[in-house]
Amino acid sequence: MTQSTDTSVEESQADAAARRAKGEFVRGVSGFRHALGDPDFPPEPGRYHLFVALNCPWCHRVTLARNVLSLQNSITVDVAFPNRTADDDPVASGLWEFDPTRVATLTGATLPECTLETGTGQRFRLAKQIYEAEGSDEKSVPILYDKVARRIVTNESAEIIRMLDAHAAALGSVTADRPLLYPPGPANSAVRHEIDALNRLVYVAINNGAYKAGFSSDQTVYEAAYHAYFEALDQLEARLAQDGRPFLTGDAFTEADLRLFPTLYRHDPVYYVRMKLNGARILDYPHLWRWLCRVYALPGVAESGSLVHCRQGYFGRSWNNVVPLGPTRPIPYPQAYAHPELAGL
Repeated sequence: MTQSTDTSVEESQADAAARRAKGEFVRGVSGFRHALGDPDFPPEPGRYHLFVALNCPWCHRVTLARNVLSLQNSITVDVAFPNRTADDDPVASGLWEFDPTRVATLTGATLPECTLETGTGQRFRLAKQIYEAEGSDEKSVPILYDKVARRIVTNESAEIIRMLDAHAAALGSVTADRPLLYPPGPANSAVRHEIDALNRLVYVAINNGAYKAGFSSDQTVYEAAYHAYFEALDQLEARLAQDGRPFLTGDAFTEADLRLFPTLYRHDPVYYVRMKLNGARILDYPHLWRWLCRVYALPGVAESGSLVHCRQGYFGRSWNNVVPLGPTRPIPYPQAYAHPELAGL
C-alpha cells in the first residue's frame, strides 16, 4: 500500500512481512471492493446477503448497520460458528465454518444463532469456499454477497456500512426515522468531517489497536498499542464530558458511534483479559459507560451481537480452550449495559 492508505479503513501494508516477523500484528487488506449502486450491483430489497461471525468486531459493525437501519427483513444473513476449524479439518485449520451442529465449550450446547450457508445456493461449509468460487484465496468475514449475480460485492466492513446507509431506502429499510450514519449534503459537510476524524482515531488506536495489543508478540509493540488505546479512550471520555453530548458528534447517533461500539462492547468482558488491555474497564469511564449503555438501548443494537459468541470465539481458540465465566460484578454482562447508573463503581 502507499501512503495514501485511508487509515480509518485499513492499515498500511508497508514492510508488513518484516513487521510481522518482529512480532507486530498487521491486519491484511480486503480484496473485493465493488460498490452497491454500480451497474452490476443495483440496490434492491431481498437481493443481498451477509456472511458474518458474531464474535468478530468487523462483522459486528455490519450487523449493527443492518439492524439500526431496519434492513433485517431485506438483507438475509448467515452466521458462522465462533471458533474456526481445528487441525483435524479435512480442508484446513483456522477457517470460518457454517455449521450449526458444533457445540460451544462455554455452554455445552449448540449456538442457536449459527446457521448453514444459505446465500450462494451451493451450501458451502466454509467461507473460504465462497471466495474460491470466484478464484480468490481470501477467507475472511464479513462478506456482502449478491444472491442474483452470485458474486461477492465487498468484504470490507467499513465500506459495507457506508453502502447500507447510503442505499437504505432502496434496499428496503422499513422505517423513515432511521439514523443517518453519514449524513449527506452540503449542510452536513462539517459533521462528515468530524466523523472522518473520529473514524481515524477509533480505527487506528481502538478497533485495530486492540488487536495490536492482544495479538502482538513483542513487548514494545504491545506497550505502544496499550498506551495508544487508553489515550484514545481518555480523549473520547473528555469529548463526551465537555458538554454532556449523548453521542460522539452531538445529539445524533452516527457512523462514528457505530464503529466505536463493537470494541467497547467487548472491552470489559473480553478484551480486558484476552487483549491484555487491563488498564481500566469502560465501567471506570463514567461518560463512555453511559454512552455504551445509551447505544446498547437503541432499537436493534442488543440483537446485533452476542457476548456468548465473543467469549467462545476469543477464549475458545486459546491454547487450552477454556472460556472464563466472568466478569459477574457488579452484575454480569451484557445485562450490565442496561444499567448506566453503574458508571464509576
